[in-house]
Formats: sequence, C-alpha cells, structure tokens
Amino acid sequence: MLFGSVEEVDNNKKRSSCSKLDFLSYLRSLTMESTLEQHLDDTMKNPAVVGVLCTDQQGHNLGCRGSLSDEHGGVVSVLAKQAAALTRDPTDSPTVCLESESGNILVRSHGTITVAVHKIAS
Repeated sequence: MLFGSVEEVDNNKKRSSCSKLDFLSYLRSLTMESTLEQHLDDTMKNPAVVGVLCTDQQGHNLGCRGSLSDEHGGVVSVLAKQAAALTRDPTDSPTVCLESESGNILVRSHGTITVAVHKIAS
C-alpha cells in the first residue's frame, strides 16, 4: 500500500494535530513570556527603580531584574498572602511597603501573580 493502512494514516493525523496544539501552546507561552520580559524591562527604565520581581502563588520566579532575584520569591509571595489575610474583602489586594533609609520595596498581588518593586529613596 502506498500510504500505509487507514489506521496508520489516522494515527499520523492525531499526532499531527497534537503537534500543532503543542506548538500553538508553546507560541502562546513565548508571547506571554516575552510580554512579561518587556514589562520587567520597562519597569527598570524608571530611574527610581533598582529591582523588580514577579512570582506565581507558590513563590516561583516568573522573572526578575536588578536587586530582586530568585531567592526573594518565597518571601515576596508570603508577604502578599499574609497582607491579603488581614483584609475581610476577598477582592481587596493590599500593597505591602517595606521601608528603609535606602528605599522601599512595594509588594502586591495581581490575580495569581505577585509583583515586588524595589525603589531607591529620593
């Protein structure tokens, strides 16, 4: 048979459609990742900002720049969760501000993502 059995052709179609779906998912994730990377870069363009970090709900690093790094992800995530626990309104998303003489670190959750921004004192 020139093209193989009907079953082989059907299996190839299934594999082909799965490959297309996997590829489309991969492209979407690349787009989201590049969008996040662009937001991180844009945030760092502000002269007062010396660090930025994005984490998921478990504190895993989604992206960071400057003074904030992977090692800060867990602490940032927990701070945001603990601040949210202090409010009775589940739709409220409080901002945590850690102040020091050299600057501030602002922490806030946006849906499933937590963002921390380190700003130097002016």
